[in-house]
Amino acid sequence: MAFTPAASVLFVCVHNAGRSQMAAAWLTHLAGDRIEVRSAGSNPGTAVNPAAVEAMKEVGIDISAATPKVLTVDAVRESDVCITMGCGDTCPVFPGKRYLDWELEDPAGQGVEAVRPIRDEIRKLVEGLIAEIDAAAAK
Repeated sequence: MAFTPAASVLFVCVHNAGRSQMAAAWLTHLAGDRIEVRSAGSNPGTAVNPAAVEAMKEVGIDISAATPKVLTVDAVRESDVCITMGCGDTCPVFPGKRYLDWELEDPAGQGVEAVRPIRDEIRKLVEGLIAEIDAAAAK
């Protein structure tokens, strides 16, 4: 019998280079394969923010090979939960999906010192999300 994840989560920010990459990495790290993880950007950058890479490396998570991806309608359609981070109304809306907006400071152009608190806030939000998904799956 094939394993089916409890849920599928899509993280979206403008450049898919900082916040959404860190969130996807935290969710993968903390939930393993129990939750399917995607990330994308409404206007993807060319590379992941080096300060985000460094901040995640400090907590033992390597996102140096991650690459920004463009947001597609299919990515939204295939996700149970869509979490936006400062990209406004660019995420397509489908009935039956859960949409959350996490208001987080944009790490673009900031050093690792400024990215650390954003990284830590994302971890707290991801831990809460995992608890909600696990509770729903246990019902």
